Amino acid sequence: MDTISTPAGEVVDALGGSAIYGALSGSYFCPVKIVGVLGTDFPVSGLELLQQHGVNLDGLDFKEGKTFRWSGKYHNWNKAETLNTELNVFADFAPLLPCSYKTCNSLLLANIHPELQLQVLKQIETGAHLACDTMNYWINRCPEEVSKVVSRVDVVFMNEDEVKAFTGRTDIFSAAREILSLGPQWVIVKRGEYGSVALSKNEMYFAPAYPVKNVKDPTGAGDCFAGAFMAYLSNCKELKRACIKNAVLYGTVLASMNVQDFSVNGIIGRNKAQIDADKELLIRWTN
Repeated sequence: MDTISTPAGEVVDALGGSAIYGALSGSYFCPVKIVGVLGTDFPVSGLELLQQHGVNLDGLDFKEGKTFRWSGKYHNWNKAETLNTELNVFADFAPLLPCSYKTCNSLLLANIHPELQLQVLKQIETGAHLACDTMNYWINRCPEEVSKVVSRVDVVFMNEDEVKAFTGRTDIFSAAREILSLGPQWVIVKRGEYGSVALSKNEMYFAPAYPVKNVKDPTGAGDCFAGAFMAYLSNCKELKRACIKNAVLYGTVLASMNVQDFSVNGIIGRNKAQIDADKELLIRWTN
């Protein structure tokens, strides 16, 4: 549950969190299963919304107590000031995957403590494409654990500051090469209003951000990008450039939809035809 203030307004105890943003965004491309923990205060309307988007909730753990809460303020659109973080029921969370979750076409280890990401990886029996997201908080506090996760996945999501902090490099290209040397096939560098770049050992693809006239809340944009990206990849057998390119473009479109409203309001109830049209428009701009 997020309490957020931006130059465009504020919301209190709104739906948030990497898993929810990623699941809703990914629901337009494939059936999604979600893993997480919720307190008794989590609104029933939030669960109903996930179900309306076809999200499987069997992997949710419900515990007595309050749901994880984050409070932040944006003085500009590029960086949030964290005002308060309450772990609540999340403090003792140990992810336990249902049997039906242990085989998947695509797995996104959303932004969370790397030890929990490793716990999930250990329970996966077969996963065609594995990916992780992270942030400077974990990179600075437990870099060895982050490295263990990175070495076991195919795709890594980080922003410019994170790839530099993780590797100690001063540019994203040498930083990406160092990350690729650990084992991943692709590194996706998120660049906010400047778009993103996907890098492999032999290929590179730049994508612009989708132009948005009225930004209201950038919270969760990276999670929406990663959720749509990995959900699209669930339909791809190999991580070739053409597939990665489409995944990047779809991720860009969902992230742009997300920032146009508070909480998850920008990405719910969308029309897949409109998403496809926006993606094709983005292709025309990049050619």
